Amino acid sequence: MPELPEVETVCRGLAPILEGQKLVRVVQRRADLRFPLPERFAERLEGRRVLSVSRRAKYILTELDDAEVLITHLGMSGRMFIGEAARPPDAHDHVILETEAGRAVVFNDARRFGMMDLVPRAGLASHKLLRDLGPEPLGNAFDGALLSARLEGRRTPIKSALLDQRVVAGLGNIYVSEALHRAGISPRRSAATVAGRRAELLAPAIRAVLEEAIAAGGSTLRDYVQASGELGYFQHAFRVYDREGQPCPGCSGACRIRRIVQSGRSTYYCPTRQR
Repeated sequence: MPELPEVETVCRGLAPILEGQKLVRVVQRRADLRFPLPERFAERLEGRRVLSVSRRAKYILTELDDAEVLITHLGMSGRMFIGEAARPPDAHDHVILETEAGRAVVFNDARRFGMMDLVPRAGLASHKLLRDLGPEPLGNAFDGALLSARLEGRRTPIKSALLDQRVVAGLGNIYVSEALHRAGISPRRSAATVAGRRAELLAPAIRAVLEEAIAAGGSTLRDYVQASGELGYFQHAFRVYDREGQPCPGCSGACRIRRIVQSGRSTYYCPTRQR
């Protein structure tokens, strides 16, 4: 599933194509994705001008000039990429947004685990998908003290706690594993014990790995591409993720990266470096 860096990269790619543009034609090629699309979906979008494209957690927020917001989630295999309006649609192109400049933004999703919804801007913060989200890890307020407060009293392993979108928004399996390695914190450690000095190490590690991944265009492991259609490249910089049995880049000895399963997800870590 695309995580925060991938969604942020897509948003940054879509913004110069959509912002300020009128949607002159919207093609809806099916009635549902993961959930049914809103009633009169294409009709409500056509003729609207896009004011901004932004991100909240793993959601793309496209603000329109009629005080509605298009919420998009890429799901497991969804892509949003830029094409030309005259391009013949692919079998998995489910929604196509055509602009007055002759460009098209295509939502393609082979597995249809993604979703789109149209909601009033005034009710955005209270929308069921957004209301319980935790703080943004790239926000100015995110630091060791805030992270420590979010983890207080949580007895689950720190890896599982960080995957909980109510604790911190937008984090996923890849970047949590990478951040914990940088901070030297074991994924098995109780979340409540990641306080004080440990939280002060982990918060900037989270920020750093996310910023580096965004700069590299995200990580392409299976389906993800940038809005331009290019692949992401951060997978070549992984220190632990998907590197089971390989030497730990943070150690000088013979220690190897291990893989364990937590909450049904693979976790990669160095048992020597991470405590």
